[in-house]
Amino acid sequence: MSTARIIIDGDEKNAFELPILTPTEGPRAIDVRQLYGKYKLFTHDPGFLSTSSCESKITFIDGDKGILRHRGYDIQDLAENCTYLEVCYLLLYGELPDEKQLADFTHTITYHTMVHEQLQFLYRGFPRRSHPMAILVGAVASLSAFYHDSLDISDPKQRDISAHRLIAKMPTLTAMAYKYSVGQPFIYPNNELDFSENFLHMLFATPCEPCKIKPALARAMNKILILHADHEQNASTSTVRLASSSQANPFACIGAGISSLWGPAHGGANEEVIKMLEEIGDVSRIPEFIQGVKDKKYRLMGFGHRVYKNYDPRAAVLKGSCDEVLEEIGVKNSKKLAIAKELERIALSDDYFVSRKLFPNVDFYSGIIYEAMGIPTELFTCLFAMARTVGWVAQWEEMFSDPDQKIGRPRQLYTGYPARKFAPVAKR
Repeated sequence: MSTARIIIDGDEKNAFELPILTPTEGPRAIDVRQLYGKYKLFTHDPGFLSTSSCESKITFIDGDKGILRHRGYDIQDLAENCTYLEVCYLLLYGELPDEKQLADFTHTITYHTMVHEQLQFLYRGFPRRSHPMAILVGAVASLSAFYHDSLDISDPKQRDISAHRLIAKMPTLTAMAYKYSVGQPFIYPNNELDFSENFLHMLFATPCEPCKIKPALARAMNKILILHADHEQNASTSTVRLASSSQANPFACIGAGISSLWGPAHGGANEEVIKMLEEIGDVSRIPEFIQGVKDKKYRLMGFGHRVYKNYDPRAAVLKGSCDEVLEEIGVKNSKKLAIAKELERIALSDDYFVSRKLFPNVDFYSGIIYEAMGIPTELFTCLFAMARTVGWVAQWEEMFSDPDQKIGRPRQLYTGYPARKFAPVAKR
């Protein structure tokens, strides 16, 4: 086994070795698990930029090369050739389903899409102006109060039932959050529609008239869901794993993940894209805005990525869907979309952005697609949560098969006061 040699204070007599772990793909890792127990040392890594917290067989990312794979399959192949539920099955069970497995899994998910009727009263407890994410956090976490038959996390069958329920009910809960915020009646799931169509139907239909979902919109939604299904150990996934390490119930853990996702630096980024376009206001202001970005006066949202130092592979897939949706809807005169297209053109040609690899990312294109579909900005992050639920659940399930998994308990580098003598209040 390869090892890394660490010398303390330059003293060869005060040196030791740590094993180096070799993955299937990606960088090797120094195993520091015994560092404190044996040598009374910690590693210090704010943001965990150089720290592996777990072993995983689900998703692989190489940001330098622009690679994203689920269970070994390239994201572009999955997005172009699979339904979202096929990818869900892959993430959960490790292999793409055959025809019977897919039919059975689709049936199971479809017949779990209804939610308990009592949840309507939970929604009515929120002010109408509540952000849909605030409602969704509460609604998902509350599912543990309704489904007592699947809370035993030591039972693989109950974990499976919880996984199916979460994947199936998230579109229903998301659509309900939107309908409640705009004062429209809830629309029940339709078992005759596929996953993406059903969600869009619950979102846009009313009891007054039928709602026929255009195929291009359903295809785009299917791709968006696949592209957001999992993304390795990001902030929200790490949150789910950390919450799960305490053996909390799955609904509470996913609720914690949704809360983490809400931040504008994570799942809220596509919402920030639309806000940026609104602030620019007109194509004529783009040169001024671009110069402001170069002068660090403005932030360019939807460009570049924390992980990808090359083109975001998800953005490459979504760009085609973006063009298809705009053509299908016939949107030609929208100011925001005109601004977005010009920003895209500049970012792909201006050396300032190209040299810094500030290419449009998945948030940029998904925000444009949602805007074109008529989905309100405040719902964008809810859709991200809906798509990412399967990734969270797959990561949650994987934890239980890891014999090295322990309750999360990060260390700290304490820089406060040393021990001090206490003084009574009259003498302070």
